[in-house]
Amino acid sequence: MMQQDAVKVLGIETSCDETAASVVALGVDGRPEILSSIVFSQIDEHAAFGGVVPEIAARAHVEALDGIVEAALGEAGVGLTDLDAVAATAGPGLIGGLIVGLMTAKALAAAADKPLIAVNHLEGHALTARLTDGLAFPYLLLLVSGGHTQIVLVRGVGHYERWATTIDDALGEAFDKTAKLIGLPFPGGPNVEKAARSGNPRRFAFPRPLKGEARPDFSFSGLKTAVRQAAAAIAPLSETDVADICASFQTAIADTLNDRVSRSLDRFRIEFPEVRDPALVVAGGVAANKQVRTTLEDLCRNRGFAFVAPPLELCTDNAAMIAWAGVERIRAGLVDGGAMELAPRSRWPLDTVSDPLIGAGRRGPKA
Repeated sequence: MMQQDAVKVLGIETSCDETAASVVALGVDGRPEILSSIVFSQIDEHAAFGGVVPEIAARAHVEALDGIVEAALGEAGVGLTDLDAVAATAGPGLIGGLIVGLMTAKALAAAADKPLIAVNHLEGHALTARLTDGLAFPYLLLLVSGGHTQIVLVRGVGHYERWATTIDDALGEAFDKTAKLIGLPFPGGPNVEKAARSGNPRRFAFPRPLKGEARPDFSFSGLKTAVRQAAAAIAPLSETDVADICASFQTAIADTLNDRVSRSLDRFRIEFPEVRDPALVVAGGVAANKQVRTTLEDLCRNRGFAFVAPPLELCTDNAAMIAWAGVERIRAGLVDGGAMELAPRSRWPLDTVSDPLIGAGRRGPKA
């Protein structure tokens, strides 16, 4: 561990459809502070297409990023020369957006003669609870977003083990596709949750994929198929039909997560009996869903785990988590001079040890 000094890092995040920049500081007293966090969402630009269009996202990053970085530095009251490093998401994500963010970070780092830290987007999520709650290692991370559904053991900075993953769709993707199937607008997750509030969760007996199986992984494609079949059988759908489908779908998701996550909690208890206050960290956009959140809170309470969910603005894509990952890497002595030559990676597993369950290709294993 390097000697702890005051550290300030600029973070840049452009992996999908949010353009973000943030300055995070760590004082000599060890207390972190988010000095600025600017996030520009592209939802309106993609809504007409029912999902994120990579080319539109990359162009929007190009147009917005310089101004957002300037705003983040201004809000923090610092200049480039006041920074200790520049951190940027280098993957996984949409390659066009990653190129924009990483190349901008390289230019800023070179101009200010500061180190560049290439951050795995998933590591940003994995370490956020240490920024917000000061959580000690080890702990479990449940990442539930549009692109990822994983349970990861967080042993330390740079030390991660994937314990479970989805074998098909990510949970956020299942929400978005379900919304599209029944005519709800993008983004799907919040609109499914809103419709579910007035629905009957017992009307449709949707499956709970992999429930009861020993393997800890997730699967959501079959649930999505069941929604499509139910909707087709009663088309055209009334508002009541849509609400009942959403409520039944959301309840199936909650039941499935309860079963799947419980297996990893049990494993953690067995492998780390010395940890007196175990914790489950939940991050990603789906963590904002109230039914999902309540289900996981109840599960943790019953199993003796602390439930830790960073504020919503730090659960979804943001640059504060990237800046903080940069701070963590500086403190751990994990900064090298090779980042300036690093190419962005659309696929970049956080756990580089476990075999990927969902394939690989020329771009490498999926995250």
